[in-house]
Amino acid sequence: MDRPVAVLVEAGLHGHEYAIDAMLAATALAAPGPVTVLTSDPEDLAVLCGARAAVIKI
Repeated sequence: MDRPVAVLVEAGLHGHEYAIDAMLAATALAAPGPVTVLTSDPEDLAVLCGARAAVIKI
């Protein structure tokens, strides 16, 4: 299973509306920590990243 799909499955989400967020989350989670993601829409990314990355609204 590719990583963006795995991130969606782990978060219990599905559908194309999460595709870009899943790709961003998978990229962030593949980086060595600690990881911070800056976004204008933090809700979905917070769910996708969980406690493994800090998600900050800008």
